Amino acid sequence: MKNNIRKFLILTLLAVLFLGISGFKPDGKGPVPEKQGNEIRFLSPIDGDMLNEYDGTVSDGSLVTKVRIAAPSESRLIVNGVKATYSDGVFQADVRLKHYENTIKITDRNKGHRKSISVFWLKNYVNKFRFSIDDNIWFLKDINQNAGRYKSIFENPYLGFLKQVHDRYGAKIHLNLFYQTEGFNLSQMTDKFKNEWKENAQWLALSFHALAEFPDKPYINAGYDQVKKDGALVKDQIRRFAGEEVMGRETTLHWGEGTVEACRALRDLGYTVLAGYFNVDDNKPPVSYYLDQEQRRHLKTRFIWRDNKEDIIFAKIALVVNTVKLEQIVPYLDNVKKTYNPHYLDLMIHEQYFYPNYVGYQPDWREKVMTAVKWAVENGYKPGFLKESVF
Repeated sequence: MKNNIRKFLILTLLAVLFLGISGFKPDGKGPVPEKQGNEIRFLSPIDGDMLNEYDGTVSDGSLVTKVRIAAPSESRLIVNGVKATYSDGVFQADVRLKHYENTIKITDRNKGHRKSISVFWLKNYVNKFRFSIDDNIWFLKDINQNAGRYKSIFENPYLGFLKQVHDRYGAKIHLNLFYQTEGFNLSQMTDKFKNEWKENAQWLALSFHALAEFPDKPYINAGYDQVKKDGALVKDQIRRFAGEEVMGRETTLHWGEGTVEACRALRDLGYTVLAGYFNVDDNKPPVSYYLDQEQRRHLKTRFIWRDNKEDIIFAKIALVVNTVKLEQIVPYLDNVKKTYNPHYLDLMIHEQYFYPNYVGYQPDWREKVMTAVKWAVENGYKPGFLKESVF
């Protein structure tokens, strides 16, 4: 009996060794997939990076960029057909990116390991800026209440001022809307001015922000269906009273906090670019959706990154204008430019601070907006919505 057991164990061991060496699965369904070398790691760019001419050199209709890789020194790495050189503990190779979406593939000729990432080349991204405003609803309530008196949406003081900003600096302004506030919701909004909204769609965009101002962080634990429902409410009404032309592909979710499911709902609503703060390593609110610390640190320096798994682009806001004093705006932006040199400048403020009856009223709200936009123009940034710059 003992001999039979011993024989069975030996035969089983031999069978396992044979299957492992031959490369076949124990179930007999085919070869074992080639393993990726865990010791090989992309340092830069990484998967989802969105590159521009500052990340290399534009030559013959391509962006030539340097790929840096961490791997054992004895590796023989080929990157998109180019032999990588080893120096100071890092492999490097110059590769050409010819398309909007590009694959960078590494092959280790010693071990046969392969790894690849997808990166993007943004040809219209550099030196652009936009100005976005969150928590919008009160100006629409005013326009609706005065529909019989106003001959233009720009007779509303808030929107009239924003048109002054556009007329003076060419600024493109993006307004993120609530669906409802006390005594008003978007289903009540007049469509009397629909043609005027359309006529100004080249610089004025509207998108979903939240159902309402309260509760705070409404989508931090929300599921797909809740966000899809609230977003569709707002989008349907924008389409009705202002037209498809004013629709944005970018938005900032209220408080910038949302589950993966919530962000999938935004993506499926057409919002494939989500703006936020992406604060990390400080005591400030993250405003970073579902991203982890490592991803936020990456965005802190890159200002834009695409989650390829979810097909969502995240864009960092450079300054929330209402959070700093008027005299601090220029020094703050000077420091941002010196420290990070954002190639696209995203500026933002909130609607409520415009109104004298608001508890947090900022009497210099107009001056703050003008100062931030003036700085952008004087520092070489030109108006451009995100939807025009990242696709």
